[in-house]
Amino acid sequence: MTPWMEWYNGLAKPSWTPSPSTISLIWMILYPIIVVSFGFVFVQAFRRKMNLVANLLFMPIFAGLRNVPLAAADIVIVWGDDSLVHDRCLAGL
Repeated sequence: MTPWMEWYNGLAKPSWTPSPSTISLIWMILYPIIVVSFGFVFVQAFRRKMNLVANLLFMPIFAGLRNVPLAAADIVIVWGDDSLVHDRCLAGL
């Protein structure tokens, strides 16, 4: 078993967690969506409407460091930063 699977299997999961084959299918659907969303993020960052650094840090934190609380904090930072940018755009700044 790979270290990744050992780590995943060691996580506390609710009883209704789908089987590994179902999770694999879900990820096969999610990967193309992720590619499109990354494209959107890059376009928005190029237009200076999004914080690219905070967006790119999520996967290394979550998958590389396997630090769920820090990855959640990164999500909050991205959400907060993007909200501020959206508010500035609405205000015409």
